[in-house]
Amino acid sequence: MTEQDYVVRGTTAGGQIRAFAAATKDLTEAARRAHNTSPVATAALGRMLTAGAMMGAMMKGEKDLLTLQIQSQGPLQGITVTADSHGNVKGYVGNPAVCIAANEKGKLDVAGAVGDGILRVIKDMGLKEPYLGQTEIQTGEIAEDLTYYFASSEQVPSSVGLGVLMNKDNTVRQSGGFIIQLMPDTQEEVIERLEKNIGGLKSVTDMLESGLTPTGMLETVLEGFQVEILKSSSCRFFCNCDRERVEKALISIGKKELEEMIQEGKDVELNCHFCSSHYIFTPEDLRQLLKRV
Repeated sequence: MTEQDYVVRGTTAGGQIRAFAAATKDLTEAARRAHNTSPVATAALGRMLTAGAMMGAMMKGEKDLLTLQIQSQGPLQGITVTADSHGNVKGYVGNPAVCIAANEKGKLDVAGAVGDGILRVIKDMGLKEPYLGQTEIQTGEIAEDLTYYFASSEQVPSSVGLGVLMNKDNTVRQSGGFIIQLMPDTQEEVIERLEKNIGGLKSVTDMLESGLTPTGMLETVLEGFQVEILKSSSCRFFCNCDRERVEKALISIGKKELEEMIQEGKDVELNCHFCSSHYIFTPEDLRQLLKRV
């Protein structure tokens, strides 16, 4: 497990608070390289990937899958991230080359890139229908939008912090976040203490820059509480696409469409949204697939 890429899960206050924190520099950098994202697109995607890694860690089933989606009007043209319960996370943005001016604080304007729209959370837990929750985007900063989502859609009071810091050469310098959640019947004094802590927090990237690990971040956010770390697990940017999967997708389009592609006599190139992998099929490749229809 590298220092940069893992999620910790903890609890405190006699189980009244559950907490997650992650350091995700490597996976955010892997996403940046895969999609050649601009700095503001990297920051937005990195925040969503970090949230996905932590929310994936909340799921219990071996085959559970989580999808986080932002469908919005901003120049970023939306974000899609998927994660599983094993720390694998992948994602993409609609417009990886988006470039807008810094915000009034001189920082990357993620909110401006995201714009107005909807945040959607889909959990496929092997039931007849996946769970779907959605809320309107509140700020476009993503962390605040997820905080609002948890409270309004899942009725779980939460505090979400996410951050990505870029180097001057546009590589990822820091990336990580935390999610703090109150369990039902949390005592008022616990809530008050937590609110005071969160009100005085530095940004996630400031905490990471100061050398804090995910455990250190939780101890900072939960200062005054005795934090018990229950689990630490690695996370990574990983796409499970391969040529065999793409072949099955081509076969599924049907005999007629495949025959038309073959008649055109040109190579067919298919690209994966999640990792930008390219798969090229020659007319002869397509003829072999036709035999399997």
